[in-house]
Amino acid sequence: MKFGVDIPFVHHLGFELMLFEGGHSEIQYEAKPEHLNSFAVTHGGACMTLLDVAMAVAARSVDKEMGVVTIEMKTSFMRPARGMLYARGRLMHRTATMAFTEATIFDSEDQACAHATGTFKYVSRLPTGPRSTNTLNVISTD
Repeated sequence: MKFGVDIPFVHHLGFELMLFEGGHSEIQYEAKPEHLNSFAVTHGGACMTLLDVAMAVAARSVDKEMGVVTIEMKTSFMRPARGMLYARGRLMHRTATMAFTEATIFDSEDQACAHATGTFKYVSRLPTGPRSTNTLNVISTD
């Protein structure tokens, strides 16, 4: 299953999209040795990226033509994240321009390791090409 867009950092980390529909997402991830911290568990930054992507995918799953950008994110770490991880995201509420989401990372024993809530802004995607690669045009409506 594809994310619907090319996200080089997500590809680098090795995230695998398992579910992308109806306001829900699931992403599978097993940290590589270079993604571990000094305690030999998945680095908090990698976990936060996994949570961020799971929430963004859940937000996009109801309108796959739109993009989203993270406005804010709050993360709580509950236990070390080891081995194969599964992030499950959920769109809790949507307005015309904003998505309110949550996601949890579970280990292979289905124990919650980290949880996040996040707010995302829906944005139109730009055409891709040599001049528009890695650019995002967010227009303020204020």
